[in-house]
Order: sequence, then C-alpha cells, then structure tokens
Amino acid sequence: MSKKSLAFNNKKIKAILIDSGRVLNGPVTGSWFITPNFFNYVDRKKFNSISASQRRKALSKAGEYISKQNLIVNEEEEYAHFFEYYNIFSKSLPQLNLKEEYVKSIARDLVYNYNKYAFFKDGIELIPKLSKKYKLAVVSDAWPSLENVFINANLREYFSSFVISSIKGVTKPDELMYKTALEELDVSPEEAIFIDDSIKNCDGAINLGIKSFVLCRDWRLYIYNKFAYRNYSIIKNFYAIDKILG
Repeated sequence: MSKKSLAFNNKKIKAILIDSGRVLNGPVTGSWFITPNFFNYVDRKKFNSISASQRRKALSKAGEYISKQNLIVNEEEEYAHFFEYYNIFSKSLPQLNLKEEYVKSIARDLVYNYNKYAFFKDGIELIPKLSKKYKLAVVSDAWPSLENVFINANLREYFSSFVISSIKGVTKPDELMYKTALEELDVSPEEAIFIDDSIKNCDGAINLGIKSFVLCRDWRLYIYNKFAYRNYSIIKNFYAIDKILG
C-alpha cells in the first residue's frame, strides 16, 4: 500500500495549512464550551453535583443545535447562536437556576473573551520562524471569533490566509476549505502541506494532493496512531515539522 499521506519533496514546499484547535491551541478550561468565566455565573457545587452523564446530555443537546448552524459570518451572529446554545444547556439542567442575564454573560464570554484558548509553546515559537520561509494559512472548523483570538495572541500577522468553516458554510473535509487557502496563498496542492489532529480532515487534503501530517499531542494517542495508522505521517508537535522541512 502506498503512503496514504503522500510522498513529497520538501524543497518544493511553499505553504503550510494548519488546523487551529488541538494543533495550535486548546481551551484554557480544558473544555471548549466551559468558558473562562463560566463558574462566575454557574454555581460550581451545583454543577458538580449533577451526574456527568446528565451534564454530557445537556451539552450534547445544545451541541445538536449549534452543529446545524452552518453559516455564521460575524461575531454578532456567533453571539446570538451561542446565546441559544447556552439557553438550551440551561433548560436541560434546571437545577442550575440560571437567570437569562447569566446565560447571556456566558455566551458573551464564549465569543468575546479572546483569552479563551491557550497556544502551545512549540507553535508560539515556530510559527514566526516558519512564516519567514513559507506562506501560512489557518484552516479551521470554528467560528468568527477565532480570528480575534489569534490577533490577541499576536499570531494573526503570520498567516496570509485565515479560513473559518462557519464563514464558508462548510466544514473539513469539504474541499472548499483547503482550496480556499490554496487560492489565497497562490500555491498548488503539491506546493503545500497540511497539519491537523483529525485523520478524516487529513484525508480531505490528501484527496486534493496535499501532503498531510496528523498531529497528536497526547502521547498515548500518538503511540496508538503510529501503530494503527501506519500509512499516515503521525507527528507529536511542530518541532517535528520544522525538522522534516529542514
């Protein structure tokens, strides 16, 4: 079987397409939808007293709503949809007795708190370096506020393309996500590489002829994927990419 993630000549690479979540950053709380100030509005003891399965069910029900909102083009729309998200969450957990103003505050925190994600050290260190030699693009299944997260972290300037799924109305592995970045960077698939934590998303890029790398920051997952997906290029961090590119 041929190498699923494609052979490539690193001397021909001109661009790097990069996923955001779990690749460049992660939520400071450890959960994407538990915002930094979530427990300023939600009683922590009450929340923890609710069974984990019931909490998951509430988040899942709210998640069903937000996953159907394919087109969200600005932060105002993002806030409106996440107000509804947390409203569904609140009604699913009546024990919390959340007032509407608190639901609004949590939604605002989700959208307008640009410190909601923490960037990994290797990314902070290597993105500026890589940008000197390669054109960079963010290609992320995310919402409009993500761009301000990058601006707030002083990293937006290093990316010549910033492709957000909700603005495009599709998610990876839809080819529009990758093609948009290629067009904006003015490179061919053979001149780019793609980095994502999802094998499915890497397959979407591979199908277009883009050499792809599956990034696994979790050590156990990294080892598992190395053995389970031998036909893919599995990496642990950006230091590996820096070394591969030379």
